[in-house]
Amino acid sequence: MSIPLRIRVQAASAQLLYALPKPVRRLIAGRPLRLDGLELALDAQLLLRMQKLSGAKVVSGTVEESRAALDLARHLVSGKTIDPVSTRDVVIPGADGDIDATLYTPLGLPEPSGLLVFFHGGGWVLGTRRTHDNTARFLAVRAGVRVLSVEYRLAPEHVFPAGVEDAVAAFDYAHAKAGELGADPDRIAVGGDSAGGNLAAVLAQVTAKRGGPAPAFQLLFYPGTDFSVRRRSREIFGEGLYLSDKDMKWFENLYVPEGTAKTDPRLSPLLADDVSGLAPAYIATSGFDPLRDEGEAYAQRLKDAGVQVALSRQSDLIHGYVNFLGLGRRFTEAMAEAAGALRVGLS
Repeated sequence: MSIPLRIRVQAASAQLLYALPKPVRRLIAGRPLRLDGLELALDAQLLLRMQKLSGAKVVSGTVEESRAALDLARHLVSGKTIDPVSTRDVVIPGADGDIDATLYTPLGLPEPSGLLVFFHGGGWVLGTRRTHDNTARFLAVRAGVRVLSVEYRLAPEHVFPAGVEDAVAAFDYAHAKAGELGADPDRIAVGGDSAGGNLAAVLAQVTAKRGGPAPAFQLLFYPGTDFSVRRRSREIFGEGLYLSDKDMKWFENLYVPEGTAKTDPRLSPLLADDVSGLAPAYIATSGFDPLRDEGEAYAQRLKDAGVQVALSRQSDLIHGYVNFLGLGRRFTEAMAEAAGALRVGLS
């Protein structure tokens, strides 16, 4: 797909903006934003300023319009394609049809290697393998692993628990076909951001509970973990900081069928009866994120159950940072830490 001229111009303008001297960037971004004892990173505040000036939003009209807008936005924020990485399409048999996926392999990575089964964010409604292409490439190169990025079914066409079913099917396929994927079946991690982090967390619980193959590691970026409670961070950071409270309600209404118990652990993994025996986890939260508190509550729940957990609050960042690799340095720093955790977790 060719990139529209206006998008190419906006992307070039964004690169110029982030290349300006820090005092000029601060002038454009405005006075430092401080909330809840935290100060927002200049790179993040500059992004929010750009978003406000352009009128861009996470949810932009209808489902179709929002999906199209997010697909275009990746050209503004993701940065230059990270290479050398080879890719190939993979088709995963699912309960209700084939599930498409892409396998990312860094150049020269020997077999068998560790493998990350990755689920993109987007509120279970938006997002694709394309929107998270550079995210997958970054993790593959920096962690020295293969990454299988999964195109799970989205709402409202396919409501809960379709995404969960696809996530489990993708992991089971990766384990069964590890040799064909160039992976070590004993070193398969699951991960994702936001809604994808939710699916990865649920998948880890489902596989542990049933017995048999289960992930060796969890890489969870600002995961949604509890639909049943509005925590303090959602009240503080629910407006003007990329992901809004209004967006979250929109996603929930489209993903969760009417009458579904929001305490179902396949929706709200924080509320599972037993979380002992799960794979070690790296859980990253953002300081300025409505989902911050439930992600950190999940980390504490795992710790209390004896699961090895590294909780990393990126205190000066916003929701969505895994996609902002082309803007400044701060987002890349946060992602580099996560890639290091994945490398160690699968070593």
